Amino acid sequence: MLDALHFLLRSIGGFLILLFLARFYLQAFKASFRHPLGQFVLALTNWAVLPARRLLPPLRGYDTASFVLAGFTAFLMHALMLALTPWSFVFTAPASLLALVVVSVLELFKMSLYLLTAAVIGQALMSWFSPYNPLMPLFNALTGPFLRPLQRVIPPVGHVDITPLILLLVIQLFLSVLIPQLESTILAYVSMVGPA
Repeated sequence: MLDALHFLLRSIGGFLILLFLARFYLQAFKASFRHPLGQFVLALTNWAVLPARRLLPPLRGYDTASFVLAGFTAFLMHALMLALTPWSFVFTAPASLLALVVVSVLELFKMSLYLLTAAVIGQALMSWFSPYNPLMPLFNALTGPFLRPLQRVIPPVGHVDITPLILLLVIQLFLSVLIPQLESTILAYVSMVGPA
């Protein structure tokens, strides 16, 4: 039963975080919402983002409400999952609550990397098979800030741009090694905290 609740919390929470972050990054990188994917994101996030903007208006052109909602969802998801474990006592320890905040920030970073991975793969596939697809401008907007610096220092190999592959390798380094190590460190710390 607890495994099922954990799965539901992770699935629903992760999906909402991805949606809020997608909306934030699409706006931040000035990507158009005039395509099915953009309309899908708007339709599934308007219920929360539009009311939140009354308290969190855009800041310097950035959709603050979407980003804060992503962070709040990550915190709530991890707090609820923690409440289902024997470590629920950590809610009484300020330092452990700070660890929960750090885990939530890592969750945002991880989900952002998942979005970037999807954008890089989508752009690479469409550049080969459907370069005039309406989604290409969206993928270009999301990946451009990361690929352009690499393209300035890494030339094409046999007229093939290998920077998407290099970017994917860097992303996987974070997702497979660095972030899990940080999460394990935080988890080990939380497990050592006793009731206040």
